[in-house]
Amino acid sequence: QVQLVESGGGLVQPGGSLRLSCAASGSIFSVNPMGWYRQAPGKERELVATSTLGGTTNYADSVKGRFTISRDNAKNTVDLQMNSLKPEDTAVYYCYARAIVAGRGNVEVWGQGTLVTVSS
Repeated sequence: QVQLVESGGGLVQPGGSLRLSCAASGSIFSVNPMGWYRQAPGKERELVATSTLGGTTNYADSVKGRFTISRDNAKNTVDLQMNSLKPEDTAVYYCYARAIVAGRGNVEVWGQGTLVTVSS
């Protein structure tokens, strides 16, 4: 079984910063890609940023220049550094991974979600 455990959400003022972390555990051969999605109240889940094993990153236009994704392939972890946060960044942030798992092949896994609230 593969699990994603997230940490780092919370309340921050506009213009502030937060760092989210996610660690994958289980019988994993590799994870590709790994990243973050978010879902605001009343809205659909949307991509925030992803990173491939080779280091190719993809960002939503709304976060480009403010958010940075980084991963440690050896540890199967991914972080999201969020700077210059805006109220519209308020959402539940979900870690995502597509993993090759022993005995199961390719599986898609989601974390439990961590709430980020940007408010004064």
